[in-house]
Amino acid sequence: MFSIFDSEMMQRALDLAQRGLYTTAPNPNVGCVITQGDDIVGEGFHFRAGEPHAEVHALKDAGERALGATAYVTLEPCSHYGRTPPCADALINAKVSRVVCAMVDPNPKVAGQGIQRMRDAGIQVDVGLMQAQAEALNPGFIKMMKTGVPLVQLKLASSLDGRTALANGKSQWITGPEARSDVQGFRAVAGVILSTSQTVHDDNPSLNVRWAQLPQDVKAHYDEATLRQPLRVILDSKGTLSTTSQLFSLEGGIVVVTANTSLSFEQENIDVIVVPKSTKGIDLNAALRALASKGINHIWVEAGATLAGSLLAENLVDELIVYQAPKLMGADSRALVNLEGIVSMEHVPTYSLTDVCQMGNDIRLRLHKQ
Repeated sequence: MFSIFDSEMMQRALDLAQRGLYTTAPNPNVGCVITQGDDIVGEGFHFRAGEPHAEVHALKDAGERALGATAYVTLEPCSHYGRTPPCADALINAKVSRVVCAMVDPNPKVAGQGIQRMRDAGIQVDVGLMQAQAEALNPGFIKMMKTGVPLVQLKLASSLDGRTALANGKSQWITGPEARSDVQGFRAVAGVILSTSQTVHDDNPSLNVRWAQLPQDVKAHYDEATLRQPLRVILDSKGTLSTTSQLFSLEGGIVVVTANTSLSFEQENIDVIVVPKSTKGIDLNAALRALASKGINHIWVEAGATLAGSLLAENLVDELIVYQAPKLMGADSRALVNLEGIVSMEHVPTYSLTDVCQMGNDIRLRLHKQ
């Protein structure tokens, strides 16, 4: 069904989609290439939610040359009105003759309807070229559309003996500048940076993306003026969070998730979500679904051993990002995660190692749950 040229054009569309990696959240990353014969006549990618989609940019680039052309799109063109009109209609109106989609859109509002609409208009639509690569572009979007729960990445940093802080609480810095810069890149992709009131009390973190610390390959995607700050979400089961912490004085929205029904803040950029209690404070499943209802599909977690252990124990972590430094901190230092009550190896949370690389003097492990 697909030619070598088709594959080359879809690869180009995938490369274009990557340009929106740090700006499109919560929308998916999408690229589009339009060809006439062996020539590319239009290209585009989705840059930011609320702005034109990839197909619209590519059609504008192609102009009248879109008539009778082939469009290569990494995700099925949308068929519904959201913040922008349907892209399926734009391709139909441009009178392209063929559309090649890498994958069907998992969004129930689309889910094949865009493909059918184009076919009904007489356009040849072929689906499934480089589907695995297209799915890898948008794991959070796909998971949320299929399950109603966001993708959760848990960041951990430890010494060789699995410790995160000395017994007196000192931990800066376990890892080196290269690893910390890498973390900024992960933060920039996420829709949310999630932590706890305890971490805010103990460490007074900023929980934002710092342009100066981003890796150079990330900066190549966009400029500082278009930097998108992820939403900062703080779990505060008892409602003890103080707005004197530095994160409240920084740019970007904040959501406090609590079980305290009387909690409120005067600052306009702070929203409060009340969820049910659990034996350990907050019902984490309810918290994730509440965030999903706000359009969040990708969560980056930076917190202490208690929340990390709870997320792991409840099987809510999709991927572990673990930075390990070549240091030994001793048996009286603080543990990486608090997991209690495991009495059988059959109940030990097990992950598959998908990537390992060196970051300066540290290593980074990426692991997915089995």
